[in-house]
Amino acid sequence: MITYNNSKLKVPQPQNEPVFSYEPGSEEKTLLKAALKELKGQKIEIPLIIGGKEVKTGDMGKVVCPHDHQHVLAEYHKAGKKEVQMAIEASQEAWKEWQEYSWEDRVAIFMKAAELLSTKYRYLINAATMLSVSKTAHQAEIDSACELIDFWRFNCYFVQQIYAEQPLINPKGIWNYTHTRPLEGFVFAVTPFNFTAIAGNLPTSPAIMGNVTIWKPASTALYAPYFLMKIFKEAGLPDGVINFVPGSGSTVGNVCFNDPRLAGVHFTGSTAVFQSMWKQVGTNIAKYNSYPRIVGETGGKDFIFAHKTADVRKLAIAMIRGAYEYQGQKCSAASRSYIPKSLWGEVREILETEIAKIKMGDVEDFTNFMNAVIDKNAFSDITGYIDYAKDSDDAEVIIGGNYDDSKGYFVEPTVILTTNPKFKTMEEEIFGPVMTVYVYDDDKYEETLDICDKTSPYALTGAVFATERGAVRTAMKKLEHAAGNFYVNDKPTGSIVGQQPFGGARASGTNDKAGSYQNLIRWVSTRAVKENFNAPESFEYPFMGEE
Repeated sequence: MITYNNSKLKVPQPQNEPVFSYEPGSEEKTLLKAALKELKGQKIEIPLIIGGKEVKTGDMGKVVCPHDHQHVLAEYHKAGKKEVQMAIEASQEAWKEWQEYSWEDRVAIFMKAAELLSTKYRYLINAATMLSVSKTAHQAEIDSACELIDFWRFNCYFVQQIYAEQPLINPKGIWNYTHTRPLEGFVFAVTPFNFTAIAGNLPTSPAIMGNVTIWKPASTALYAPYFLMKIFKEAGLPDGVINFVPGSGSTVGNVCFNDPRLAGVHFTGSTAVFQSMWKQVGTNIAKYNSYPRIVGETGGKDFIFAHKTADVRKLAIAMIRGAYEYQGQKCSAASRSYIPKSLWGEVREILETEIAKIKMGDVEDFTNFMNAVIDKNAFSDITGYIDYAKDSDDAEVIIGGNYDDSKGYFVEPTVILTTNPKFKTMEEEIFGPVMTVYVYDDDKYEETLDICDKTSPYALTGAVFATERGAVRTAMKKLEHAAGNFYVNDKPTGSIVGQQPFGGARASGTNDKAGSYQNLIRWVSTRAVKENFNAPESFEYPFMGEE
């Protein structure tokens, strides 16, 4: 294996990828629309990719447009137990060489991947994301292009920081240093439907640190990830480092969790699924070669809390963007709001006026602010909450509340008003375009902050709106553990790599902060080395001398 003995390389200081606007008449809009037309005009076959080879099982599933569920974008092969085991074996063969790559070589591959995504593949990945998970051009751009590019570039930068950290003290004649090694075995990466950036980050952040991964994408979102595999190949990633294994969660997961070489789990998805994974790891703990690292980002019941000094217009717009961008299908989406009585009348008026302007429909119509929710199951779950509110005595649907799945899975942006701060839609994650509002007495600010803190088991994102600094300080203290990402006078969504490392605690996950070195350090195991240039030649110590 080649090593670099005569230089100390520095990764370029990363900058956040510029966000294209796709404004009328722009070149990027023309190119994106061409990519949409090209992808929609063909149906592809998606195989498993194991050890760099395409594997076809014949057990097929379909990729459809959520906004037009009769349109089939692709058919994909599902992995069975045999294929999952093949992927594990391929990963272990690749690990032998990959873990010996210098960090400079690994970083070069993912810096190349970032450049390919920034240029050659930008419109393809954005179009694939728009069509397969129903995102607007803007939502796709900030996700599948910019955020994923940022993940790769910033992670490469964090790598050198981790390797550069060494012991501070070296007594005379002693050299203390550390080796930061990849984990022994494989990392099981399980990715969600809602962000291509997360799908691209979860298998690659361990890989950047020298690990190999088994990647199970969400069955509703494996179209764009398939194209990411092509980017990895073109960037020079060795075969078998990342193995693409779509299939049912139980089939793929059971094989991985029962293998003694499981070294880690990198997960984003529901709290219930993550907890079941943790239980499986616990049940099998004695059979593993090492204790698996478990990293997960799960659910949220994210809040906006307004003080009586809040700027009403900015508050209302944050509620709209926070709750309804990408149909509320973000872990960070605003789902419950606490509004003081003195502001509620004006806030409601703005919500009614502005939400009435929202257009919803096909992703190819760039005038739409919203598209469809991901699938039939999500549609049923979300509309079930809306119907529950309609039938309740202590809540009412005051805006929206209609839905239709005849062509696509469309749910109107919905506002529920409740008199019960513990109402079901104030407590439970909905993962759809539904915001519930509780109006509180102005003089019960601190008391209502306590209610907010204790209402939900989650602690992912939250926001406070106030112009009075004392009110902000009070909220920051009262809600200290209620959100891993906290926003002051801003919506609780839209964290940016290198600016707001993302993750929550409580039932929202392990808070290992994607987009920071804190995540990458979970995928290494440190060896401390003490080298003695003048070892003792006698076993006696000075205290043993005669008095």
